[in-house]
Amino acid sequence: MGDVRTKSDFRRAFTLVEIMIVVALIGLLAALAIPNFIRARTTAQTKVCINNLRQIDSAKQQWALENKQTGGAIPVQTELEPFLIRTTSGVMPICPSAGPTATFATSYAINEVTNSPTCLIDPGNHALQ
Repeated sequence: MGDVRTKSDFRRAFTLVEIMIVVALIGLLAALAIPNFIRARTTAQTKVCINNLRQIDSAKQQWALENKQTGGAIPVQTELEPFLIRTTSGVMPICPSAGPTATFATSYAINEVTNSPTCLIDPGNHALQ
């Protein structure tokens, strides 16, 4: 019997057009998703920073009450550490937008007791209301 092949013997492969369509769809989905991921990350960083500012302000108020300080007093970082360090890591909070080498001192300004603390990284967007 010679070399008789049926349709089911041939392997079906993807054509170049089919591969290009799949690549285009993946590119379109990535173009839609990536900006949303970036926006979500920025929003999350802003909320974490504002929460840190609230904690710093609360620690500052507790420090002023316990030490009978007036509204014009400005505590230093070491005076706020007992009120802010609650985790086992023992690290003061930092602004998440600051990068890996940031410290508390480069992230936040404590300010006077009567004034809210401020973020040094992005004071326009990271502020207590």
